[in-house]
Amino acid sequence: MCCYIFCFFNFAKKYQKMRKIILTFLTISIGNTCVINAQSNINKILKKAKKSTSSVLASTTGTNSNDEIINGLKEALTIGTNNSTTTVSKVDGFFKNPAIKIPFPKEALAIQNTLEGFGMKPQIDQFVLTLNRAAEDAAKNAAPIFINAIKTITINDGLSLLKGADNAATNYLKDKTTTELHEKFKPIVMASLQKVQITKYWKPLVTKYNKIPLVQKQNPDLEEYVTQKSLDGLFNLIAGEELKIRKDPAARVNDLLKNVFGNIANK
Repeated sequence: MCCYIFCFFNFAKKYQKMRKIILTFLTISIGNTCVINAQSNINKILKKAKKSTSSVLASTTGTNSNDEIINGLKEALTIGTNNSTTTVSKVDGFFKNPAIKIPFPKEALAIQNTLEGFGMKPQIDQFVLTLNRAAEDAAKNAAPIFINAIKTITINDGLSLLKGADNAATNYLKDKTTTELHEKFKPIVMASLQKVQITKYWKPLVTKYNKIPLVQKQNPDLEEYVTQKSLDGLFNLIAGEELKIRKDPAARVNDLLKNVFGNIANK
């Protein structure tokens, strides 16, 4: 559809030049009176064509202009990412949110049970707390990365995201930012985990455990586990914010969001 509109605008632009040539020819050939009538007819044709083009855009995007669509999506993602990063970067942002709390690696429950059997339950609890504190620390670096990605949304992106799935904008953001977020998060996670005594024994412990015959092998890379869980939790919250804006009129906190997402919801 966008290709057709683009071609039409090019044609209309060229047609303006053609009109001058036609009018000049008519002036020479048949006189001013007929030229005035011809010019009037040409103007009517161009006006009708412009109106038709506007109708095509309206049928594609509701009653919103391209700029409104882009700005509405950027606003929605900015609000969603700000709310999410603010939430998770606070103390207990991960730890006291059951939906995103990072647990002791469930693949290593046998290791957890073994350690608890040796009376190390308090150390295990402190260990889990530290996993989540590491995620909370890392999340403080996410906001600028999200803002930079949001700025790159184009009109082609905007139309597909607006009419896409309930998490379409979140998935777009995830594709654009995951690599950079991972690079920023992992060093912070590593620094946080090094503060806890039990993490010093994690890799040797898992490596030794993996040598036991017939056991399910575990990933000793604890930093990667926490980094990935941090990203999963953050995007989980952003998707929730996007869903609220799409489905709940009360979450559309300004006229721009009400206009853009309201039109889609009512179609």
